[in-house]
Amino acid sequence: MQFYKFLAPVMLGAVIGLTACDNGTSSDPVNPPSDPNQGINPDPVNSNPVVPDPVYTPTVTPALGTGANILYPANMYVSWKAGHFVTIEDESVYYAAIVPEFYEGVFLNSSFLPTGRVKWSVQASNSFYGPKCSVSETTVTTMKFRGCSVSEGTGYGMLISYFAGDFDTFNRLWNYSRAFRAYHNLKLTPWITKSFHYEEVDNSSATDADLDIATALILASYKMSSEGNAALSQAYLADALTIVGAIWDKEVNKSNFLLYSGDTEMWTMGDPAYNLSYFSPVALRLFALVDKSHDWTTVLNNMYAYMINVQAAGTGVFPDWSNGLGLPVNPDNGSADRTYWTFNKESVRIPWRIAWDYYWYGSVDANPALVLNTLNNFIVARSAGDPNSTALNTNYSANLAVGQDIVGSTVQNHWYGAWCLTGIAANPTWLNACTDGFNAKVLQNSPSSYFLDILQMMMSQLLNGAYVKPIGIP
Repeated sequence: MQFYKFLAPVMLGAVIGLTACDNGTSSDPVNPPSDPNQGINPDPVNSNPVVPDPVYTPTVTPALGTGANILYPANMYVSWKAGHFVTIEDESVYYAAIVPEFYEGVFLNSSFLPTGRVKWSVQASNSFYGPKCSVSETTVTTMKFRGCSVSEGTGYGMLISYFAGDFDTFNRLWNYSRAFRAYHNLKLTPWITKSFHYEEVDNSSATDADLDIATALILASYKMSSEGNAALSQAYLADALTIVGAIWDKEVNKSNFLLYSGDTEMWTMGDPAYNLSYFSPVALRLFALVDKSHDWTTVLNNMYAYMINVQAAGTGVFPDWSNGLGLPVNPDNGSADRTYWTFNKESVRIPWRIAWDYYWYGSVDANPALVLNTLNNFIVARSAGDPNSTALNTNYSANLAVGQDIVGSTVQNHWYGAWCLTGIAANPTWLNACTDGFNAKVLQNSPSSYFLDILQMMMSQLLNGAYVKPIGIP
């Protein structure tokens, strides 16, 4: 999600590019702990959730690239985790002076231990979030300005660790979300938090993160159910249902059943600015599976109809932000003044989300293939079918009447992966060549590469076959 919360443009002033999507070495695969319930006291909100039916429903998944290799994301995961994930135990060493505040505040309740967080990118000391996201430990220069986490990173981290089979990390991230929600009496995770600390940064929500956290919990619930761990399955599902209900109440526009970008008036009043990279069709399908109280199928169908209309009305790519008519619009947060009409730092996530839907549900829904094929036709025409073309360097305009393309100097790894995924529905030649190229890339693992690396990690899991449905999900 972007740095788009309650801050008015005047507050942002000259701050440029405030966004959770900051831009900023392999080893053996992780062996997950034998007991996924280790250290967890679920404390479910709903004590009577519907336990998923662990009956296996076979599905047909499309072919991946010929170079797909499950060991590639498994090894990358070790590198990603070392660079971007930190436990409360380790951070207690970094920030020794404030350790008591960790355990006397948000994590006073030991039910939320053990815990860990995904570190956000380093923030410049003179930026808006620099002072809010730093910790006054001058001896820890490499960590000082990575003191914040964003809910987007928690959701991504839960999905990544789930598909990596690392339930210790999964549960630590779940506890991080649960603890901050409990401490602030919220059902949706605050979009930005400071370390393991009680100091509030911004407690408003980000819809993409809420969808991903709930999705990860539903997947984990089915997996635990199929493995006979009913207690943990129920705990995951109970929390997921609490989040899902809050998403319906606060982040669904009841006038058109489109997803708002967050829960504050900035995103829910007037003609809202919609962000199609927040649309997770797999999430909505899973919500419809476990929550019969709300009409998630209509949200899914309306979001796809809106998405396809946006593509058809423009050049074929997506703007980062669009209004109710599907036209590019500049959101009221100052984060996208110079980019909002282009396929840019927000929209880069769309191919991953839609390719995931195609991989699991393309045989029963034509919409994901339609979206992906339009994108793939677009880039193939500009690159002459070569995924290593410099054509991939450009952030293309969704509407040339609003603004022109923005030409870059190089293609970043997460963009390479995004364009690769557009070929999964109908262009095996593109997908094969692109997968080979993508699997030759390594993470940056720099203090400013949080967003690039976390997307590369997720895309590598999807492109290389780690996205396996748990037993029981049709």
